[in-house]
Amino acid sequence: MKFLDQAKVEIRSGDGGAGSVSFRREKYIEFGGPDGGDGGRGGDVWIEAVQGLNTLIDYRFKQHFKAKTGVHGMGRNRTGAAGAEITMKVPVGTQVFEEDGTTLICDLVSEGQRFRLAPGGNGGFGNAHFKSSTNQAPRNANPGLPGVEKIVWLRLKLIADVGLVGLPNAGKSTFLASVTRARPKIANYPFTTLHPNLGVASIDGREFVLADIPGLIEGAHEGVGIGDRFLGHVERTRVLLHLVSAQEEDVAKAYRTVRTELQAYGEGLNEKPEILALSQADTLDEESRRDKYAELKAASGKTTYVLSAITGDGMTPVLRALSALIKQAEAAEKATEPQTDEQE
Repeated sequence: MKFLDQAKVEIRSGDGGAGSVSFRREKYIEFGGPDGGDGGRGGDVWIEAVQGLNTLIDYRFKQHFKAKTGVHGMGRNRTGAAGAEITMKVPVGTQVFEEDGTTLICDLVSEGQRFRLAPGGNGGFGNAHFKSSTNQAPRNANPGLPGVEKIVWLRLKLIADVGLVGLPNAGKSTFLASVTRARPKIANYPFTTLHPNLGVASIDGREFVLADIPGLIEGAHEGVGIGDRFLGHVERTRVLLHLVSAQEEDVAKAYRTVRTELQAYGEGLNEKPEILALSQADTLDEESRRDKYAELKAASGKTTYVLSAITGDGMTPVLRALSALIKQAEAAEKATEPQTDEQE
């Protein structure tokens, strides 16, 4: 299935039904009076986050969503039925923005979360509503109120435990394919990956989700190479796995380029726990590998791993380090959650 992380859709809630002008007409009842019912309320437009979806591709082919109009009121004080609502199903992690693309309407971060994007119009009053001591036979009724029509942007930010970052051709897709059942496109040229990929890795009986985003380049935070959209997919990850290719001539520069983009993008990316690894180590001899490792460790000042997704060397220690950091992040999240008193 093709991946799509942004879509523009037009929505319209239902109009309210019109009120009825009607009078009671029965044998032997000379002055029956008004009995026009009210119109039904128009249908609402809702959006709901559901499991089983990880792309907005459905909204590329259907971009107009309209709820039903309320049924008009009828005689004998019969109120019209409400118009059928419509619910847009989206992946967990979807954000909804106004037409300007910057005003956030809602952020759906959990399964089952719903938000009403457009309320339906109220139904109009029938003539029975206007009866008074001075007007026993009103012949007027209200039309239903119109629904709300608007254009919104849907943007998906994947929710994963680990975000894979690095320059193009750093071996991220190869790493993902080697530790999960994901099958991203892999080739020896930059920007092989053009959209994020998800996979589930397992180590020591523990599973976690990895998100592989396309390679970052200088200026990514400003949208160069649409990098700002790619970075959005690692905003909600707990841990970053930063891969620096052993084939880079200057591994220190490659490391600093990505870190600069993370910091410039903001949204807390620069503060996330990070595992740093020298990838594609099988492409170097022992001496060159040792030199690149020392250079990268000196530039980062962090614990640095060496791995090869092709041969499998160094993969287990990295996965265990990721698992440990995820566990710590989960514990920290629970500690900061507001405590609620249990009711007996």
